Amino acid sequence: MSNENIDIEMCAKPKQIAETFARKSMPAKVSYGKIKTLVLAIAAGAFISFGAQASLTAMAGTEAVAFGLAKILGGMIFSAGLMMIVFTGAELFTGNVLIGISVLEKKISIDKLFRNWFWVYIGNFIGAIIVATLIHYANAYHGTNEVLGVLGLKVAYGKVNLTFTQALASGILCNWLVCMAVWMAAAAKDVSGKIWAILFPITAFAMCGYEHCVANMYMITNGLLNKTSEAVVVASGFTAEQLSTLSIKAFLIDNLIPVTLGNIIGALIFVVGTFWLAYMKRK
Repeated sequence: MSNENIDIEMCAKPKQIAETFARKSMPAKVSYGKIKTLVLAIAAGAFISFGAQASLTAMAGTEAVAFGLAKILGGMIFSAGLMMIVFTGAELFTGNVLIGISVLEKKISIDKLFRNWFWVYIGNFIGAIIVATLIHYANAYHGTNEVLGVLGLKVAYGKVNLTFTQALASGILCNWLVCMAVWMAAAAKDVSGKIWAILFPITAFAMCGYEHCVANMYMITNGLLNKTSEAVVVASGFTAEQLSTLSIKAFLIDNLIPVTLGNIIGALIFVVGTFWLAYMKRK
């Protein structure tokens, strides 16, 4: 379909989206005060955490269900996190990598970009920790014969035991899809259109198990908290030696660093770079 054939009543044209991001919506984000940015970032971290926990809950105990079907269900439910972010204007680090298009257009400076990323990343982490702690003390995994706690523990264990290359590549794939969801949501002009635009790319990333730094802030924190429950550890079948690899150091160094780098690369090259070259670069 030609770009010119898109119904402008239902959906913005690709070039319009690129121009809006570069010249309006992304510069507006970096103009927020520190407190506003931090508060909105905490909210986004919490929303992603709610989506992640709901996804875990949906997939817990689904061993008898076809592998792909359980993953689809978990992925669809996880997308609720980004929906809440888009409709409330909360600040998500992975989405804010799109600010790079404003840098390419020379609408904002590099230092403003990094300042925004710093405070949003910190806020997202705070939001994830708050939700993980509340869920842990709400004993959310009890009453499920520890199935939910075990799944959370296994997910966190798998994440901290990825190689650097695996985590980096998975992070690239993840934020390519996440930023496509943000881009497509910006194209839609009504609520239902934005919901559908978010649903499919986020379902794709989540069901494929790609690595998202903010989701991991929740998932691995959740796993570390589940590790303190003797009942969950016993039910998981993990040995003490295996669980020793699930640590704060492994969380930060072995997962968050490569995944965050991958998330940045995925969005900057395959979304920002692609559409800036296609629609905005001067000949």
